[in-house]
Amino acid sequence: MPFNPLQERGIPLDDQVRDWRELNVTPIDPDHADPYTRCRIITMNGIETEAIFFSHQLARHCPDIELKQQLARVRYIEAQQQKAVNWLLPGASSVLETTIAYEQVAVDLTSWVARMEPDPYLRQAYEFGVLEDFDHLYRYANLYEMIEHRKAEKIVDNLTEVMPGRPTVRHHRHPMDNVREPYDRNTTAPVSKLHALTIMSAEQQTMNFYMNVGPMYMEPIARRLYQEIGLIEEEHVTHYESLVDPGESWWEMLLNHEYNECYLYHSFMETESDPKVKNIWELHLNMELEHLRLAAELFKKHDGRDPEQVCAPELPAPVTFEPNKGFIRDLIATQIDYTTLGTGYVQEAHERFERMQAALMNGDQPPSERVIEDNRARSGREYRLETEGEHPVPSLALHR
Repeated sequence: MPFNPLQERGIPLDDQVRDWRELNVTPIDPDHADPYTRCRIITMNGIETEAIFFSHQLARHCPDIELKQQLARVRYIEAQQQKAVNWLLPGASSVLETTIAYEQVAVDLTSWVARMEPDPYLRQAYEFGVLEDFDHLYRYANLYEMIEHRKAEKIVDNLTEVMPGRPTVRHHRHPMDNVREPYDRNTTAPVSKLHALTIMSAEQQTMNFYMNVGPMYMEPIARRLYQEIGLIEEEHVTHYESLVDPGESWWEMLLNHEYNECYLYHSFMETESDPKVKNIWELHLNMELEHLRLAAELFKKHDGRDPEQVCAPELPAPVTFEPNKGFIRDLIATQIDYTTLGTGYVQEAHERFERMQAALMNGDQPPSERVIEDNRARSGREYRLETEGEHPVPSLALHR
């Protein structure tokens, strides 16, 4: 049945505060949970974190004390939601195991969005980025085998392949070339706005995670790899956030954030395999419906427009975590040599790219290459999980 969150009523805001017992959620079982349940948890943690950050930024630009107070009331509930969601992750999992799950999110969520995106320019942005996250998964999987002596199939469960994508060493671009053209808020399909906000939020959370956990390792190669890929995640946040039209007002952005939260919670409620986690998605959806109603009232008051003028009249098809192996292999075969120039894409290294490479590398081998060599030396071969045959690029095929 069509679901229009703008026409639904949720839990009144005064009834949304949860006590400690309610917030003390039971984490998923790291050994038996559906890997895509973990992916949905990581995604919603990023979405809720973005909601909190955005609300703080809006409050800092809002001179009206009553509006600040309303934002604070909703933001506190968002903070409780973020804690409940993120605390579903098991403490038994190591940082590296969670990292590999983060990259599985990046690969399969971005691939799904790229496949569903109607705008060719936006679709290209997602196709470009996903080949880089795919390679990060391969680098971290080799680090995992090397320092924890375990294999990444324990985490990704054969749903996502692990092999080279666009080599991480080629991700380091001049900052100017990470900025894309924004969509036009007046003509872009509502679903495209949701896609852009979703991937931006997920990448931002990955960036935040790596910049904080990286120095917690003692192993020099681990510290260095997190540092390198953490810098690339900053590039990715720049890449994706620039897709959003900066002409959107604060109130339109708030409306889009709340609508997107409803969209994702509804999507995950529809596709979740774990009953306990599904109950949390349903509860949070009913909270977000009220947050959306409040945002819609602010939008009507301050923008003077109806929310239906900018939001979809009903939720799009549910966001779905599913294998994207053929899609990724096709991208590797056709786009692995892409880089960016200005707001476009090219297939050859250019002067600005080469200057940036030279300044950053300064004659040294990057950690992303070193980790593969080190694992070959320690394990006798590098780690891969190629379930669909040999690598589609002959030069990157594993020579047995």
